[in-house]
Amino acid sequence: MSNEGKLNLFNLKDPKIKTLHVTWFAFFLTFVVWFSHAPLMVFIKEAFNLTTPQVKALLILNVALTIPARIVIGMLVDKFGPRIVYSGLLVISSFICVGFAMATSYEALALFRFLLGFVGAGFVIGIRLVGEWFPAKQVGVAEGIYGGWGNFGSAAGAMTLPTIALLFGGDDGWRYALGLTGVIAGIYGLFFYTAARNTPKGSTYFKPKKTGGLEVTTKGDFYFYLLMNVPMYAALGVLAWKLSPAGVGLLTEQTMQIMWIALIALFAFQTNAIYKVNKENLTHGVPDLEKYKFKQVAILDVAYFVTFGSELAVVSMLPLFFLETFEGLDPVKAGLLASGFAFMNLVARPTGGFFSDKFGRRKSLMFLIGGLAIGYFTLGHIDSNWWIPVAVIATMCCSFFVQAGEGAVFAIVPLVKRRMTGQIAGMAGAYGNVGAVTYLTVLSFVDYSTFFYVISASAAVIFLACWFIDEPKGQMAEVMPDGSVHLIDVE
Repeated sequence: MSNEGKLNLFNLKDPKIKTLHVTWFAFFLTFVVWFSHAPLMVFIKEAFNLTTPQVKALLILNVALTIPARIVIGMLVDKFGPRIVYSGLLVISSFICVGFAMATSYEALALFRFLLGFVGAGFVIGIRLVGEWFPAKQVGVAEGIYGGWGNFGSAAGAMTLPTIALLFGGDDGWRYALGLTGVIAGIYGLFFYTAARNTPKGSTYFKPKKTGGLEVTTKGDFYFYLLMNVPMYAALGVLAWKLSPAGVGLLTEQTMQIMWIALIALFAFQTNAIYKVNKENLTHGVPDLEKYKFKQVAILDVAYFVTFGSELAVVSMLPLFFLETFEGLDPVKAGLLASGFAFMNLVARPTGGFFSDKFGRRKSLMFLIGGLAIGYFTLGHIDSNWWIPVAVIATMCCSFFVQAGEGAVFAIVPLVKRRMTGQIAGMAGAYGNVGAVTYLTVLSFVDYSTFFYVISASAAVIFLACWFIDEPKGQMAEVMPDGSVHLIDVE
């Protein structure tokens, strides 16, 4: 790799390096806050005398709001810029986090946990910000560092929060530990507003012509876009079902049905909003220079479905998998063995971005998703006869391809259409959560081996879909406020 393509992460005098560090740490804090309850659930369960179904309901509620939140946050980022949106998200989330820490009833716990799903949308904001600051030859590895180091927030929280709770001591130690994460996030939100800038000095921050949905450039892409929205609503419908008496029993049958009707109405409303955004394009057409192919977005969506979606699903079940597969393991050891999957984020995601910058976007994405398919197929063969170190190595190898694949996906996202990067990132991010809901629903019906085989088979199908993604070439066009056309290199 040429010297100009390398990143010196210690050169804090370089504004883009400073921006990268300020941004990945903001994402890191969102993941600490988002998953702060998980390592403290033992204390919470005891304090409120929760049943196992109630605990499961909290886990489901934690991810429910993230699907629509990533779409909404994507729109807000493209309209108002990452600086104010990230700051606002961190500050608002800090109050919700403190509210969760101070909850005195299960209903309050459930409400604040549901609202904290919104902080999971923070990821989308930094994708647009990093894409603004780094050129195409560096954007893959920069986005990989942002995603990988930020994602580590959940693991860092798991390692530190129980100790912090014990240091505070007493029956309310867990409350202070949770509240502390919220306070830190709020303070950092204010710092972020002073430290971050939307673009390098002299650059233009391009905004969508209209808000309410992605702009598409052909009638075929319009209908394709509507079709790609269906799985997100279906996933929310499944979440409502899992909270009903058929699942964990938090909602009544009638409430679930009301939620389903509301989702149908919301889909109709969004469809109308998307039509209004695209009416002029569909009626009068779009200049060739401004066109892009929606299939690029759709393929990135399904690629993130199988990468991040499977990661979220597997991280939540892996400790139990090790515990039930190998005799003699206690919950602590099983958790430590399973943590290797999340630890790979620190290096795997930046490596995926590096591969994409170095060897080509399409080729890297196909290679990594192909490796992911083989990795999960291998995990499906693990049984009690395996030597535990070999099982852990197989898990970590699979994890590498999963998280490097995530890096490869978001190495392409900023190169599709600059003014809509937030919305494109939001849709891909939402598909990651759709994948998690899908795979965890599958797991509720099948054994562990079949679960891994299902992920492997879906990855094989998505591997074939990636064949049809176009390698970003040449330049993308954006219209300046004065009407002139600005060209941005994408290779």
